[in-house]
Amino acid sequence: MSQHRIINRQPGRAGVVWLAALPFLLLAAAYLIGSEIRLEANPNDKLLPPLGKIWTSIERMAFTPDKRSGQYLFWVDTWASLIRLGVGVSIATIGGLVFGVASGLIPYVRATLSPFIALLSMIPPLSVMPILFIVFGLGEVAKIVLVVFGVMPFLMRDMQIWVLDLPGEQLIKAQTLGANSWQIALRVVLPQTLPRLIDSVRLTLGPAWLFLIAAEAIASTEGLGYRIFLVRRYMSMDVILPYVAWITLLAFVMDFTLTRISRKMFPWSKLEGR
Repeated sequence: MSQHRIINRQPGRAGVVWLAALPFLLLAAAYLIGSEIRLEANPNDKLLPPLGKIWTSIERMAFTPDKRSGQYLFWVDTWASLIRLGVGVSIATIGGLVFGVASGLIPYVRATLSPFIALLSMIPPLSVMPILFIVFGLGEVAKIVLVVFGVMPFLMRDMQIWVLDLPGEQLIKAQTLGANSWQIALRVVLPQTLPRLIDSVRLTLGPAWLFLIAAEAIASTEGLGYRIFLVRRYMSMDVILPYVAWITLLAFVMDFTLTRISRKMFPWSKLEGR
């Protein structure tokens, strides 16, 4: 009888594929219908351009050299943004791991850093963006620092909480067997913390992109965020929409890659449900 309840019914493999595709199909249909309606009322409407115009803009940005610079602007923008995002998230990840584990494992470090980390995590990162541009200038450093500032406090707090939640019996047993603090950190705490770190980085990818795009929109000469805000003054939705879709795809690929890495390196973590 319980099998008839909807919470106990599982879709088959084909059903999973179709259900996953359904929202995207509905969104595409809504766009096509909306575009047709608006273009019928106003052939010069720019809000919902036809797919043909969008593809023409993609060819122009991605596969045709720019007349002034000779560069393929789409790929130049992509590379610039990925470098900034990669450096910023990498620094934030390393800092979040080191300070988070130290704060969670060592009481003196926790007493010193916890209030400061909590304070940093409460500051809206975009509110300090003008300060960063004043201090670090309009170059690459300020953009990377904004990503670090926006991501690292969250990672530090999350790692600290995770370490504090580890079973105390493990630390006691390790000390009983003669392990020193450094060995406990590397052999007991770190292996259990890395899977959580990967999951936390996955959760910060969205905010990291937000901070990067905001920084590129204000002070940059290349980048995905820069291009979106450059063409918005002309209401060039045929360029903006592909760029937004491309950013979404890049974020999805990053998230998927991190998930696969976590499952490959730490399969036991998924089995334990931690």
